[in-house]
Amino acid sequence: MSVIKQFSLLAEYNKVMNQRQYDAASKLSETDLCEDKGAFFKSVLGTLNHIIVGDIIRLKRFAKYSSGSESLSYIHELDKPDSLDSILFIEFCELRKVREKIDEIIITWIESLDEIDMGKCISYTNMAGKLFNKPFASLINHLFMHQVHHRGQVTTLLSQYGVNFGETDLIEIISDCSA
Repeated sequence: MSVIKQFSLLAEYNKVMNQRQYDAASKLSETDLCEDKGAFFKSVLGTLNHIIVGDIIRLKRFAKYSSGSESLSYIHELDKPDSLDSILFIEFCELRKVREKIDEIIITWIESLDEIDMGKCISYTNMAGKLFNKPFASLINHLFMHQVHHRGQVTTLLSQYGVNFGETDLIEIISDCSA
C-alpha cells in the first residue's frame, strides 16, 4: 500500500472515530461536557476543542507546502488559535459541525497529495516560537496520532460518566484482501 493510500485509510478512520466520539459525547449534559475532570485539557469539551486547535495549526502549516492546498481554503480562513488550550467553540453542536467539516477537508486534502509532497520537508515555528524542519509525511502521521492520543483521553472521560464508546481499533475499517 502506498503512503498516500495509507494516509487515506487513516483519514477515513479519523472521520469514523470522531463521529463515534461526538455521538457518545452528545449523551452528556452541557455541565458534564464542561466539567473539569483533571485531564490535560480539563474537560471533554476542552479536549475536543484542543484536537481541533491542533488540526487547525497543523493544516495551516501543510497549506503552505502541499499540492492540494486549495482544499485547505477553509482552514486559511480560520484564525490561528492563540494557545493549545484555546476554547474555540463553547457550544457542542457548533464544535461538532466544525469537526465534521475539518474531517471532510482532511480526506479531500489527503486525496489531492502526490509523492512529491511526501518527499518534502516543512519548516515551521511552533506555538513557543521554536523553528523546526520536519518531513512532510511524518507530520501527516503526527496529525493523525495527535488525534488518536487525545481521543483516548476523551474516551476515558466518557467512561467516567458511564458512556461506553465501544470499539476504537483501526482494523475495524481495514478492507479484507481479495482472495
